[in-house]
Amino acid sequence: MAPGSGSDPNQGFVDPDVSYWVRWHAPYEDPASGLSVRLRHVQDGVAEAIRERPPGPISVISLCAGQGRDVIDVMASHERAGDVRALLVEQDPVLVAFARDRAAAAAVGDRVSVIEGDASLARHFAPAVPADLVLVCGVFGNISADDVAATVAALPAFCAPGASVIWTRHRRPPDQTPAIRGWFAAAGFSERSFAAPKGYVLAVGRHQLVGAPAAFDPERRHFEFTGDGGLPA
Repeated sequence: MAPGSGSDPNQGFVDPDVSYWVRWHAPYEDPASGLSVRLRHVQDGVAEAIRERPPGPISVISLCAGQGRDVIDVMASHERAGDVRALLVEQDPVLVAFARDRAAAAAVGDRVSVIEGDASLARHFAPAVPADLVLVCGVFGNISADDVAATVAALPAFCAPGASVIWTRHRRPPDQTPAIRGWFAAAGFSERSFAAPKGYVLAVGRHQLVGAPAAFDPERRHFEFTGDGGLPA
């Protein structure tokens, strides 16, 4: 997940033993950073979406999950954490290890599975669909507009009836968030919230599926990750 302020954590000294994407997460340690502001908005949406689900098990999936703070930190204190089973998919092995360690430290490691793999491949999510909550954070700023549109159109296949989707995208010109919100509407989702805090280029949306879920195709590839992390996602 990229910094919402637009700052580049790779400026200055660069440790060759640390991957770009690991360094990209460094602003999380600053509570005033754009990335931390965005995280709090996402976590608020995660907590609310879990709280609103009917009694019973709750399935959560996260594409390009990074360090997993958005899901893991909410589960650590949520009153319904015992109902939640989360599947996080992330390709960077260092970030995967961080997420697993964070889940264990939060005493939710038995309910959070972190898979090292390419989140564009639907097959990784087969064990957890249909999901009650889908996170697509740090993705739409790193893939083409065509892939964003196609991914949004495919999200009903990941969703249980009434499921929520939380997504992020920067608002640098040309601001793509109006189009994304329209694509969600066309795919059968109703907008629950849209946050675009003043002073930041970040945006966080939450949509709820009001249309019918779609058939899940485990053989599908949903997008090509083309970003380099230089801009907020």
